[in-house]
Amino acid sequence: MFDLATPWALLLLPLPLLVLLLPARQATDQAFALPEGVARQATPDSHPMRGTGPWLAAAIWLALVLSIAGPQRITLQPNRTASGRDIILTLDMSGSMATPDFSLNGETVSRLAAVKDVAARFVAARTGDRIGLVIFADRAYVAAPLTHDLTAVSRAIAEAEIGLTGRSTAISDGLGLALKRITAEPSTSKIIVLLSDGRDTAARLDAEQVAALAAENGVRVHTIALGPEDLETRPAARDAVDLATLRAIATASGGTTFRVRTTDDLQQIMAELDRLEPNPGDRPPLAVPHPLWPLSAASALVLCLFAGLRRRA
Repeated sequence: MFDLATPWALLLLPLPLLVLLLPARQATDQAFALPEGVARQATPDSHPMRGTGPWLAAAIWLALVLSIAGPQRITLQPNRTASGRDIILTLDMSGSMATPDFSLNGETVSRLAAVKDVAARFVAARTGDRIGLVIFADRAYVAAPLTHDLTAVSRAIAEAEIGLTGRSTAISDGLGLALKRITAEPSTSKIIVLLSDGRDTAARLDAEQVAALAAENGVRVHTIALGPEDLETRPAARDAVDLATLRAIATASGGTTFRVRTTDDLQQIMAELDRLEPNPGDRPPLAVPHPLWPLSAASALVLCLFAGLRRRA
């Protein structure tokens, strides 16, 4: 796509015609009379463009005006500017995550395998954000610090295994560590995505108090309750997710709670998170100008040199 930086400069194109339309100036009685021989030598080439021809003069003027107008080629490039948004994924790595009750690509897989697949795709689509990863079971630890290197975060998700930090479910410890890391950063938009499939069985902190602290620090916590059973509908079910606690965490921090029973639910929720926390990679493309005026200016210079050589000949 081509454009002009200053299109109003094209109004200068008819200026030479206006000069031609001006009436000729008559000599006055006070004019200085030269001898005939001197006058013959002084008058033939007095006009700077005499001898260049009207078409050559017009081409020079056109090239000069076009240079002033600033022709440029416009290319569209994806807007990859960083958004300043920090997102920490906080994943439950307790023993119940090994339960094979999810379907992925037609095969029955564990909850952890389904989460890894969808989380990796979520991370890959967050170009422009900084993403971190915290995993927890008996204890919590940082598997990937906040970074723009999304490939490194995806690798950390793929390498996470059950048993590295125990097999219990310390939800508030994982949330507390994620909150500690994200509040230490200067960004203006801070989000924690907490995913768990059980109840808080090994925590040393109160999850709702941690959520209130997150709200005080401007951190939104979105929670994902994973698994077919929850304590509200099946209180006696083994490995039932504590939906009420996860909902309280999200409510206290201004986030949203999602209920996941299938892989399709998980994929839809990641798409919904993209809507709630817009991806800067979806911004309109940037229009990048590439100036072309040096070409027209060089053309004018070449034509002027040609005109000068023609006059001398």
